[in-house]
Amino acid sequence: MMGHRKNQVSSTLPYSVFRADWIRDEEAEAAEMSGVSLYTLMQRAGDAAFNLIRRYYPNARHWLVLAGHGNNGGDGYIVASLARQAGMQVSVIAIPGTRPLPAEATQARQAWLEQGGTELDTEALWPEHIDIIVDGLLGTGLLSAPKMPYDELIERVNHCPAPVMALDIPSGLNAETGHHEGAVIQADHTVTFIVLKPGLLTGAARDCVGHLHLDDLGLSEWVTRQVAPIQRLTAASLMRWLKPRRPVAHKGEHGRLLIVGGDEGTGGAVFMAGEAALRSGAGLVRVLTNKQYVAALVAFRPELMVQELTAVTLRQGMEWADVVVIGPGLGQRDWGKNALRIAENCNKSMLWDADALNLLAINPHKRQNRILTPHPGEAARLLNCRVSDIESDRLLAARKLVKRYGGVVVLKGAGTVIANEQEGLAIADVGNPGMASGGMGDVLSGIIGAFLAQKLALYDAACAGCVVHGAAADKLAKQRGTRGMLATDLMPVLSQYVNPEWISLEKTE
Repeated sequence: MMGHRKNQVSSTLPYSVFRADWIRDEEAEAAEMSGVSLYTLMQRAGDAAFNLIRRYYPNARHWLVLAGHGNNGGDGYIVASLARQAGMQVSVIAIPGTRPLPAEATQARQAWLEQGGTELDTEALWPEHIDIIVDGLLGTGLLSAPKMPYDELIERVNHCPAPVMALDIPSGLNAETGHHEGAVIQADHTVTFIVLKPGLLTGAARDCVGHLHLDDLGLSEWVTRQVAPIQRLTAASLMRWLKPRRPVAHKGEHGRLLIVGGDEGTGGAVFMAGEAALRSGAGLVRVLTNKQYVAALVAFRPELMVQELTAVTLRQGMEWADVVVIGPGLGQRDWGKNALRIAENCNKSMLWDADALNLLAINPHKRQNRILTPHPGEAARLLNCRVSDIESDRLLAARKLVKRYGGVVVLKGAGTVIANEQEGLAIADVGNPGMASGGMGDVLSGIIGAFLAQKLALYDAACAGCVVHGAAADKLAKQRGTRGMLATDLMPVLSQYVNPEWISLEKTE
């Protein structure tokens, strides 16, 4: 069934991300320009999934293929045909539709039936022993919760112990947003086709996608000519922003950073932000905090310059600094409000986090010289909506925040989104659930603040900071797992990622 082609499933993912509705509209033109038919693309998609299953599950003998009433189901029929030709036992559950199958899916189904394949209906008992399930139920066009009988089949899949290979996207997951409103396949592997879609990288994606693969279906030359609206960021991206230092560099070249926060009970926040800034290469770091923490911070990290926060020291610090970070542990008492009232008029590069964001939500205004780093709860307060509204479309939420508040926005979470008003949009494809612990955001603020001090532009500093933060946590997770990871555990690891030339050296040794 399949002819030879050079492009096969990639072991590494690209850095360009395209909207799912765009690639659906452009797929026919891409095929025509590449000299192939849409059915050939469907054959290639099925072949890619078949080969992945053979690679990861070589002993799988009984395959269950779920074929929806669309082109995603057509991919499934191709997989079923290939598996049957290879001597596997294959069961296909076909979903009836109210409209005829698309032309390519009809052709794939006919090929399956002509080789002697049969179909089970959705009410049929499943075979007793299943070694692999192929999810070809719903593709990238889904915009709402799956309806009957799709939702019931999805739940049955999730309760079956057999591993799952999802075709293009786990059924039930929104390819644009990574959100799901109802049942969604919990895949062990997902092979997506032609290009990456944002919903595979952010939102609930990591709960559903499993190990992600891409096959460009032989359209790589066409894809490289397209301009991607979204960038995927990983540790490999860091060389773009973080160059080796000059041999004669001195601390004055690497910026003076002021960090403001740490009210009663939250002094640790500015300590973590301050140390992270030092570990990330800021030349000089001054911390203004509640007087009760001054001695402790100096004792724990003598490289920090620490003073009590007053109106006088804040104005002096702002005059001294190249960059200001405000918010970690700031609180919402008059102490923090007064500090923010003074700092908000600063015309230098700034980063606002934590309670600075909560106070901004009360008194909103737009500035172009700052980075905002909200988690979904803070983002909901800034947009006066529910957290569920933020999580239902994280990319849209980030763009709304930028439009309302200006500058650059870092919407934290699984698949952190970075956005600016100049059409910059990126997803940081790093990080892990070990980062769901107190203080991680303070560390991120310190890292990004340090990069601002080292003269990175706002957007670049935000992107680089998110990648360093998540990549360091990923290294820790590989060494000791995710549960029990502390924000301060990242400190010794940061140096490896803020000096990305060492990552390259490690790979070549």
